[in-house]
Amino acid sequence: MKTLFAARRTAASLVVALAALGAGAPGATALPHTTGGSASHQTRIPSRDPRAIPFTEATVERRPDGAYTVSWRAPGAGAVTVYADDRPVAHGAAEQTVTVRDLPAADRQWFRLVPDEGAPLTLADRSLHLEGAPNFRDLGGYRTTDGRWVRMGVLYRSDDLSRLTDADRAKLRRLGLRTDYDLRNSEERGKAPDRVPDGVRYAVADVAGEGIPTPTSPEDSVRLMLEGGHGMVALPSARAAYAEVFRAAADPGNHGMLFHCSAGKDRTGWAAAALLTALGVDRATVTRDYLATNTYRAAEVQAAYDRATPEVAAILRPALEARPEYLDASFTEVAERYGSFDAYLRTGLGLADGTPDALRQGLLTG
Repeated sequence: MKTLFAARRTAASLVVALAALGAGAPGATALPHTTGGSASHQTRIPSRDPRAIPFTEATVERRPDGAYTVSWRAPGAGAVTVYADDRPVAHGAAEQTVTVRDLPAADRQWFRLVPDEGAPLTLADRSLHLEGAPNFRDLGGYRTTDGRWVRMGVLYRSDDLSRLTDADRAKLRRLGLRTDYDLRNSEERGKAPDRVPDGVRYAVADVAGEGIPTPTSPEDSVRLMLEGGHGMVALPSARAAYAEVFRAAADPGNHGMLFHCSAGKDRTGWAAAALLTALGVDRATVTRDYLATNTYRAAEVQAAYDRATPEVAAILRPALEARPEYLDASFTEVAERYGSFDAYLRTGLGLADGTPDALRQGLLTG
């Protein structure tokens, strides 16, 4: 079966391969260096379990000017205090957006959201803001359907690591990166070897193997991407690779773990989607994480279009974009081939019964 796994199909390599074709809110209190955003007042819902995390939504985003936007929704709380570096930096209502400024420089700024009822939640910006890997980001910070949260700082997903700068590598070393799973094929690995910090354990989990066809039209490109989505689930090489990643992620000794391919979109995208689904994250959130590649790689993809002729750019576009239907193809293959996601984990990946439980125990909080 023909497949397209993004494998040599990064922005630069696709252009080469196709060159022959024609080459202060209500309820918010602003603390020092903080501005409040919008807030909405709602009926307070008492928390049934004082140990439960009351947040249903929460995000942190570092802005270009160095400030941070922190947003949350905690219907089980009356008020929330935000801490950074063990000091309060913002205070708001149950639903709030605040901007925190003038924090000391840090490799990664963490925020602790402390509700007046229920357990706190610790978050950071999902992106690690690496110069040489714009799609390097945390897999955590998502809520599960049973109210728990995927821990941040444990699992990461990324694009090509061959362009990491010395500053990027030093940052990853300080942040505790320990394990690197490379999902690419041998040709990709040979042409663009990973530049991870010394001491990081490097492992290969080749998803697609060799042999990736070149699309000849936009329609052909879409078709190949959809076939690739099915192949992520169906191909023996893919099943073996993802099983290895799952087993590694379930072992706390590997935490501080990264998995990546070339664009961090398709092979990496299914690894992330499958892990988040196994942890209990809902499908809509899983899809948003998959589509976020379009934001993180926007500049790189636009540069590929700019280098190509209009005809080649039209063929490139379906291959370089993350589209919901590509991820849907993988989930459809799971349903048709195995009947359920749990059966995919057991039969398709051959995981032991305790592996999903170990994943949840090690990667969830709350």
